[in-house]
Amino acid sequence: MPTDSPRTVTDVPIPFLAWLGAKLVKAEGGRSEVRLDVQAHHCNSWQVCHGGVLMTMLDAAMATAARSLHPEMRGGATVDMTTSFVRPGDGNLVAYGNCYHRSSTMAFCDAEVRDAGGGLVARASGTFKYIKKRGDQGGDG
Repeated sequence: MPTDSPRTVTDVPIPFLAWLGAKLVKAEGGRSEVRLDVQAHHCNSWQVCHGGVLMTMLDAAMATAARSLHPEMRGGATVDMTTSFVRPGDGNLVAYGNCYHRSSTMAFCDAEVRDAGGGLVARASGTFKYIKKRGDQGGDG
């Protein structure tokens, strides 16, 4: 039976991730996974993954982890994000997101990016505001 809305969070297109070459491979039960094979255009002048790319991966991992617990919402807007860069990242990177607490309007998350050897590249924590689907009554979404 056709439906107007995606069935899972991973069915929702995220154009910026697609443009970047990153892929959301999992988002369920408050956990998510975003993968990226670092290419030359992802790198800074030191030839390692640019911090903005890492922050995008962390942000997407947290937001999709949050949305997986509240899939009837259109999405989430980043309210706050704190990031720590631990070591340079290159090769195949994976961001793991976790939503550790949510209310009906907010989600509190953390995430980390790891390299192919399992080394920690960056960590983040963030707060996200759930946004209602277009056409829903009430609220500010």
